[in-house]
Amino acid sequence: MTDYVKEMRKLVGHRPLILCGASVLCLDGAGRVLLGRRADNHLWSYAGGALELDEVVEDCARRELYEEMGLAAEELEFFFVNSGPEAHYVYPNGDEVSNFEIDFLCRRWQGEPRPLDGEMEELRFFALDEIDLTQVCPPNRRVLKRLMETRM
Repeated sequence: MTDYVKEMRKLVGHRPLILCGASVLCLDGAGRVLLGRRADNHLWSYAGGALELDEVVEDCARRELYEEMGLAAEELEFFFVNSGPEAHYVYPNGDEVSNFEIDFLCRRWQGEPRPLDGEMEELRFFALDEIDLTQVCPPNRRVLKRLMETRM
């Protein structure tokens, strides 16, 4: 959770916040996507999170990828904007968000995938046809479905 979101939560509690975020879907040479099993809900997710105040969106995407998956993005390619009812989410702790998420693809990175900040329990590359969307964190389903439609 960013410092900004922590401050907002002190003011509004669990009530819905509009969060601007950035996310990264890493694709390997075989077209598989890197997902992590989240520690809070045990569902699969790509790397991403909320922007800090005045943070450049690409910097946020790079930061989140490194913090959650231990990878340094070499290139980011705009992919999708995820927003609306399908991006709305209530976290297991009761915090509610309406996400506005800018999603990037990354095909080149440095490092070996490994969970760093404790948000992910494990990381794994998935072929697009083996992803079970019912096992994906709800706000990520629309993005992964779009990835499947455009890459399969």
